Amino acid sequence: MHMTTKNGLICLSIAAIVVLCALNVATASTSSHSTTFYHSTRHTGDYMPMAKGNSNVISNRNCVTKGILTSSASSNGIVYIGSQDGNVYALNATTGTKIWNYTTGNWVRSSPTVANGIVYVGSWDHNIYALNANTGTKIWNYTTGDAVHSSPTVINGIVYVGSGDHNIYALNATTGTKIWNYTTGNFVESSPTVINGIVYVGSFDHNIYALNATTGTKIWNYTTGNWVLSSPTVINGIVYVGSGDHNVYALNANTGTKIWNYTTGGLASFVESSPTVINGIVYVGSDNKNVYALNADTGKLVWNYTTANIVISSPTIVDGIVYVGSFDRNIYALNATTGTKIWNYTTGDFVFSSCAVVSGVVYVGSFDHNIYALNATTGTKIWNYTTGNWVLSSPTVVNGIG
Repeated sequence: MHMTTKNGLICLSIAAIVVLCALNVATASTSSHSTTFYHSTRHTGDYMPMAKGNSNVISNRNCVTKGILTSSASSNGIVYIGSQDGNVYALNATTGTKIWNYTTGNWVRSSPTVANGIVYVGSWDHNIYALNANTGTKIWNYTTGDAVHSSPTVINGIVYVGSGDHNIYALNATTGTKIWNYTTGNFVESSPTVINGIVYVGSFDHNIYALNATTGTKIWNYTTGNWVLSSPTVINGIVYVGSGDHNVYALNANTGTKIWNYTTGGLASFVESSPTVINGIVYVGSDNKNVYALNADTGKLVWNYTTANIVISSPTIVDGIVYVGSFDRNIYALNATTGTKIWNYTTGDFVFSSCAVVSGVVYVGSFDHNIYALNATTGTKIWNYTTGNWVLSSPTVVNGIG
């Protein structure tokens, strides 16, 4: 999920300000102002704190292979998002008009993070880019050994991001110089969550890792039964994360000890979606077509809503409403307490992207090449912008960052 902390980052999936997907955001001190994939460095998916002006960061969850795969970030009325056409876009959040685009050498599934006037984003051309948020001019790039699907988390002047070369990187946010890297046993498409000096991230090697944010030293790892694409959410000393072994896990953030797990049903019930936690409830999607609401303390099922196809999109919660996409081509608005559908909007293809909700507007990408702005109350389309390929990225929305 996206990753920002309350005092400096609010990532979700990719914000600041105006609205955070509602969630109980644990306090974590951060000196930088960034907008990223999951609304906070903890990837809580909560927009409420931003509405209070507590934070300037939102993060986006990376999406998959056939459309706009990245998450969009809106900063000072600007939506930043990547596309499979190889571009990073900056769009006017009110009108959808393009302000600028930057062309990388391959797909951009990573969701942009905006911090201190700089857009950080990964590309399948193996690079992590730092771009001027106003002009799109490249400030620096760092080349890894493989595709970068992971969305960057920026905190205290350090960029944390995973790569297909099996590594998690810590880079100087100003220069792009490598501070450290930690090598896992397989691809790292999960986006890092950073809180209290610890980096939490998943890997295709089946593990969730906790690393020292300063040195990269491993503190602990927890081994699941399959790959971990899901990005961890950390709140109240608990790490919530999904796995390809069909489970949602709650782990002790200090020790990695399992507190509980919830097993989703069906043969194809991988949990690639990143959990969002708010008001004691964990919201998460599954490849078995369901959106789940689980008790955060016990893992017991509160409700589930069944869509017509897999749900990789990570839920965003704002004002008691769950916003989430499905491969059945729809964006759904569900009652957070009961799971009852409030509205749905049908796009032209799969929705892998996670929603960003700011000032009553839902921003989300689709495999139909478009990024949409929808009325959060009614689901009515306000505008759409058409890119040259799929948009799987999840929107990051940041407003009011100076």
